[in-house]
Amino acid sequence: MRGPLALAALAGLAVLAGCKPPPTDSAAARVSLIAPAEGPSEPIASPDVTGAVWASTGNPLRLVYGIPGQPVLLALECLDPKGPEARLRITRHAPADPGASAILALIGNGYIGRFPVDAASRKGQRVWKGEAAALTPEWDALKPEREATVTVPGAGLLKLNPSPLPMALVDACRASPTAAPPPLAPADPGSIPAAADAAR
Repeated sequence: MRGPLALAALAGLAVLAGCKPPPTDSAAARVSLIAPAEGPSEPIASPDVTGAVWASTGNPLRLVYGIPGQPVLLALECLDPKGPEARLRITRHAPADPGASAILALIGNGYIGRFPVDAASRKGQRVWKGEAAALTPEWDALKPEREATVTVPGAGLLKLNPSPLPMALVDACRASPTAAPPPLAPADPGSIPAAADAAR
């Protein structure tokens, strides 16, 4: 039972880590990511992640990453946890042209993951979104020992500051179907705008 208790404690620490609200999906809706009709969007610069953190949301199986009080840069979510179809969805909140497909590279801790992603619509904006089985070894790039990086063509290089939360979510998603459900504690509802928990 150490795993579920530790997971709950880690999620609680993430909520209490700072005075500012965690990164939020709602602010992203104010930024137009619509590509020009005449061609692909201009590449964006690698974001400054000074002070960026992983934070829990109202969905106990979803984490977001970004600078507190600013738009989310990345989201990680477990789907169909603890079963044979368990998988993780990764969303890079950066411009994605309609119908585009790419490879998202997740690199860290001795692992190199290459995950297919597609342009997906979210709240009127297009982002990069993809899924892979939770048991895929390359998710271990998110181990907290060192920082990891995420790259998608045209979206710069996103550094992921080390945190125990993403790997705890990966482990919870991979857990045996007979294991007790991991109690990932959501953040205080008052600290996250409702849009952070909107439909995927």
